[in-house]
Amino acid sequence: MKKTSPRGIGLSLGLFSALTLTLVSGAPASASAPTWTLEADQQRICVDAQSGWSLTYAFSPVAGSWSSPITTGVRDLPPGSSSPYNETIAPGSNFRDPDDRNALTVNSFVWMKLAPAPAGDYTAEIWATDGKRTETDPLLLAYRDRCPG
Repeated sequence: MKKTSPRGIGLSLGLFSALTLTLVSGAPASASAPTWTLEADQQRICVDAQSGWSLTYAFSPVAGSWSSPITTGVRDLPPGSSSPYNETIAPGSNFRDPDDRNALTVNSFVWMKLAPAPAGDYTAEIWATDGKRTETDPLLLAYRDRCPG
């Protein structure tokens, strides 16, 4: 019968432990999981085709927590339209309130000057970025001869 030394058993156990920990631990979960999300929720704005809007807005709330500023804006607007500036959300957090029907505080808006355009549907894009990751959500601009209201 072969005799095993205590030193050999210790080395074997050490090697086994190191391999097991490496396989079990893997990469930290926070490295790949986003900590914030854009919650613009595919909004729709009715726009008077003849006059457009001199200045209007859409919601661009961000939920979760973040340690870097997040900038929000809008792009792909109809010809002649513009977004006068982007908003920046300071580092912080924003979570849904379970006591208020899961409501989320609107912590950012995107501002737009919408030029007149032929009646029809135009899809713009609301975006949010922390400089490392960008999220987007469509914004439907429904140009009509007459908006309800």
